[in-house]
Amino acid sequence: MTPKRQQRLTIALGIAFGTALIVGLIMYSLKQNINLFYSTTQIVKGEAPKNARIRVGGMVLRGSLERDTKSLHVSFLVSDTAEQIKVDYTGILPDLFKEGQGIIAQGKLDAHGVFQADEILAKHDENYMPPEIAESLKNAKPKTGKVSL
Repeated sequence: MTPKRQQRLTIALGIAFGTALIVGLIMYSLKQNINLFYSTTQIVKGEAPKNARIRVGGMVLRGSLERDTKSLHVSFLVSDTAEQIKVDYTGILPDLFKEGQGIIAQGKLDAHGVFQADEILAKHDENYMPPEIAESLKNAKPKTGKVSL
């Protein structure tokens, strides 16, 4: 192989390696920032990963909201009419947040099965339902006498 061909081959291999490295870093970065949606039924069944950032959605059960009077900590139950999970959140709730309304919470599921939210998103009017919640409510099979929306 001539020195000129060897130089071209080295440059081509360097470009290919650099491109592969950049694509690999981008894919790793995107994997770390992905937020997968899980319904409460999927979480209760154990399909959701523990200590990974996920989203959960459903309806806030009436009478389940508990506020700490000395801090911004709140806890409440979220349900898809079949199962329910407890959500803990510390922060200011959205203005449209109330019991009986649909929400999406982002955060992590802890080892005890309690969802530790770091962000709460509330629906923006009485006609809107986030697509993920609408789908999970449609697919859920309600248990009689368990859920009060």
